[in-house]
Amino acid sequence: MIPVKTLGTDPAARVRRPRGLVPEIVSSLEADMRDGRLLPGDKLPTESALMARFDVSRTVVREAISRLQAAGQVETRHGIGTFVNAVLVEEPTFRIAPADMATVADVISLLELRISLESEAASLAAQRCDEAGLASMAAALASFETAIRAESDAVPSDFQFHMEVARATGNRHFADLMTYLGTVIIPRTRLKTAGDAPEGRLAYLERVHHEHESIYRAIRDRDADAARAAMRTHLANSRERLRRAQVGDQ
Repeated sequence: MIPVKTLGTDPAARVRRPRGLVPEIVSSLEADMRDGRLLPGDKLPTESALMARFDVSRTVVREAISRLQAAGQVETRHGIGTFVNAVLVEEPTFRIAPADMATVADVISLLELRISLESEAASLAAQRCDEAGLASMAAALASFETAIRAESDAVPSDFQFHMEVARATGNRHFADLMTYLGTVIIPRTRLKTAGDAPEGRLAYLERVHHEHESIYRAIRDRDADAARAAMRTHLANSRERLRRAQVGDQ
């Protein structure tokens, strides 16, 4: 039996915030590793234990673990558990922290990265997606439409759609990168893009929804070129909307 370390509960960790739960869990576990409460080779607490400790859902815990995996700090052994790596990576070679997304220019920079990555992901998804993947994309689209009618910012369903496209590539690295980035990739988590849109919040989100539908239809129709173009158009439109807002603020 591999021992599991029992870690102290940080009272602050149980304070819920509408955004930033995943980074908080990552930071707390990183502190446990840095301060010696979790040593190289130690097994992390179970998902259920982490859910109880931080008062979050299983999805949030899994996203936090995925980020630690992407940073090379932990590894998961299927059927056994997740362990602190023997050699911890103090600073990963690639990292996007909240401080790196503080300005419009920062968000535009991330969109430029996403244009190249996600456009190709959409093309691969059109070539490889199965019926289950299409159903997951359709569910995310339906959730997005429901959310905008309920006066929500629709961030979770927006991110979920992009995640499903990444998963549909059949290449886990696309999905791993999306999991690592999390909902920070959605510009309106950092900026008031919907609320400040000239056409108004509802029209803005409906336009985003229609762009998602175009991506979905191209993937469903197995048209790799159209899927690539639809994703590029969608992300480029977001970039241009932010550029116009940036100019207007100057």
